[in-house]
Amino acid sequence: MSLADAVAHLSPERWETANRLLIRKALAEFAHERLITPEPDGEAYTVRSDDGLTRYRFTATRRALDHWQVAADSITRHRDGAELPLAALDFFVELRQALGLGDEILPVYLEEISSTLSGTCFKLTKPRVTSAELARSGFQEIETGMTEGHPCFVANNGRLGFGIHEYLSYAPETASPVRLVWLAAHRSRAAFTAGVGIDYESFVRQELGAKTVERFDSILRDRGLDPADYLLIPVHPWQWWNKLTVTFAAEVARQHLVCLGEGYDEYLAQQSIRTFFNRSHPGKHYVKTALSVLNMGFMRGLSAAYMEATPAINDWLAQLIEGDPVLKSTGLAIIRERAAVGYRHLEYEAATDRYSPYRKMLAALWRESPVPSLEDGESLATMASLLHVDHEGASFAGALIERSGLTPVEWLRGYLRAYYVPLLHSFYAYDLAFMPHGENTILVLRDGTVRRAIYKDIAEEIAVMDPDAVLPPEVQRIRVEVPEDTKLLSVFTDVFDCFFRFLAANLATEGILTEDDFWRTVAEVTRAYQRSAPELADKFRQYDMFAPEFALSCLNRLQLRDNRQMVDLADPSGALQLVGTLKNPIAGL
Repeated sequence: MSLADAVAHLSPERWETANRLLIRKALAEFAHERLITPEPDGEAYTVRSDDGLTRYRFTATRRALDHWQVAADSITRHRDGAELPLAALDFFVELRQALGLGDEILPVYLEEISSTLSGTCFKLTKPRVTSAELARSGFQEIETGMTEGHPCFVANNGRLGFGIHEYLSYAPETASPVRLVWLAAHRSRAAFTAGVGIDYESFVRQELGAKTVERFDSILRDRGLDPADYLLIPVHPWQWWNKLTVTFAAEVARQHLVCLGEGYDEYLAQQSIRTFFNRSHPGKHYVKTALSVLNMGFMRGLSAAYMEATPAINDWLAQLIEGDPVLKSTGLAIIRERAAVGYRHLEYEAATDRYSPYRKMLAALWRESPVPSLEDGESLATMASLLHVDHEGASFAGALIERSGLTPVEWLRGYLRAYYVPLLHSFYAYDLAFMPHGENTILVLRDGTVRRAIYKDIAEEIAVMDPDAVLPPEVQRIRVEVPEDTKLLSVFTDVFDCFFRFLAANLATEGILTEDDFWRTVAEVTRAYQRSAPELADKFRQYDMFAPEFALSCLNRLQLRDNRQMVDLADPSGALQLVGTLKNPIAGL
């Protein structure tokens, strides 16, 4: 690829489109989070810059949960009586005070916005696939066919650290096959932990194949090293070239780390960017790697210390689901993180606290693939795909409904039983909260109908909010202290505001299902669940799903305040940005 070809996607026309789309999203989500207050202006709305001299004018539909559906084509920018072109970087500079962008955060945030815009331009070069076509596609075609990313976050494809050639190699939307780099890590500094019934030797041979393991062992023996003294760790190629070769130079020089080369299997990056699906053998495990790239409020490393408890937490949750008749009846499954390996750089640990990215540079985990669990006629799709809208304005969810032959309400009821009821039951029966966003949930489909849901990303993102819950010692990490009045935000914010809000709006815009019918169905499914579990009646009263309103928890405010460490995962409620309330769309239904 030539130097010029690397930026061929950055054409004036695509840049203009990307800027318009991003400003549309910024106006919508910042109005939702009450960072800006659009003023009625005839048939339209106006937002003014900090100095009052620049005006953004647009039309919008206001929907449930204070959702602003802004028409991208309607947005215009005016200053001193003249119309100016839309430019996202100018937008954030002009509104920096309203958005609370401090001097230190602003340039980094602008870089994340620039990267997000560049990614949109690349996606605009891809062949146009309709939602109807995508609804008949395979799991990985759907995964790599997504065009938006997180529905709430405006700067959602920052990936700071990737150069353009690395973006083209490793971003999920490029669908470029990747071979992982393998290191041998000395057991004096590395640890492997696994779920019940898994031992290191057989697991590694199963994942890599005997031929590759023997090749790696011979490399170590040729150096006069004993393979038995080492553990194998898969590494993202970017991490090897950009971090470990320099930051861990001492470990390489002392042969605590030995580079063994690439494995044979080809992988595809998933929406979460540091997790890989095995394209060569789809039934083998996903591999999640450490990646010291800044993306959407976090450095995407992996903590070696965190990895140690990961398999035990997954086994505990799998056992809980297996033993619960309600969860079993919904078909809920998790894809367990079955094994993990982490490397502890003792000198960096001595020099840093637990938050430091230097402690999260070398670790990996293996997560089950959902492919072997499929029955005949079933297929998979990331739940994020339900919010995908194609170039013709048709949604993926609408295409699935069409394909299913069901009425929209029937289809929605089936989806809610599979995805939403397990979340309700986990909360009320066990004080257990997931992080159930679109990228963390996989839907099992048959002819467009949702059959069941699979939750993933378990160990880092589940929480037990009952201080008196009896947990095995190795699972204690998932216990968190959450104020009583914010516990139910694990449903209201994560499910209603951050997912259903968009799904309902898309279906209403297409004329497939009215908002009233959408939320009435959510209310009916909620009540049906509550009737099925009368023994939890006290909990239903204590944490009222039908309360008139709930606190508005703002995600962009978190990123605008600190885009390097948005939330402490050990204290998720401590960082919440709560601003006023939202009217509960199922109250009174």
